[in-house]
Amino acid sequence: MRFCLKVRIPVEAGNDAIMNGKVQPAFKELFDRLQPEAVYFITLDGARGMEVFFDMKEPSQIPTIVEPLFQQLNAKIELLPAMNLDDLMAGLKQAEESR
Repeated sequence: MRFCLKVRIPVEAGNDAIMNGKVQPAFKELFDRLQPEAVYFITLDGARGMEVFFDMKEPSQIPTIVEPLFQQLNAKIELLPAMNLDDLMAGLKQAEESR
């Protein structure tokens, strides 16, 4: 199932991680593991942020995805189910047929 991993990295922790060279390896490890469909770097509440869209096969993957972000970057995480347009249209069709 497709998910959106929303990551907020506090300014101080982000500054420290950049200065100590931790950001690039942390992101590379995450992206190598997830093979994301898309990644967007944004600001969230005045801090560094990113949204990563990827396919999660099993809920048991959650700790291996989020723990390194918590531990290495002091990140705040949201993990949200996500649909693309094709998913939405298929779901709406199923909803209509079930009425």
